[in-house]
Amino acid sequence: MSNKNKQIRPSFTLEFKQSAAKLVNEKGYSQRQAADSLGVSLSALSRWVRAERGSSNSAPTQKKVFNLLEQDELTRLRKEVAQLRMEREILKKAAVFFAKELQ
Repeated sequence: MSNKNKQIRPSFTLEFKQSAAKLVNEKGYSQRQAADSLGVSLSALSRWVRAERGSSNSAPTQKKVFNLLEQDELTRLRKEVAQLRMEREILKKAAVFFAKELQ
C-alpha cells in the first residue's frame, strides 16, 4: 500500500471529545445530528458517548469501561511505560559494556 492511499486519522483533543459527548448525553442531540454538525464519524462519536456514560450501564461480568479522561491518562501512561522500559534496556546494556571494559 502506498503512502498516497493511506488515510490520515484525525486526532481530537480530550476536551473536544468530552464536549461532543455532552451534546448527546446532556443536550439531547441525536448521535447522527452531533456527528454531522461536528464533522466527525458516527462511530467515533458513539465511542466517545459510551466512554462518557461509563460503566454504569454495563453488567458486572463485562470489563470496566473507562471514560475519556481515564482513556487519555491510560494512553499517556502506556507511552511513558514504553519509554521507561526502553531507557532501562539501554542502561542495562551500558552497564554490561562498562563492566566488561573494567575487567
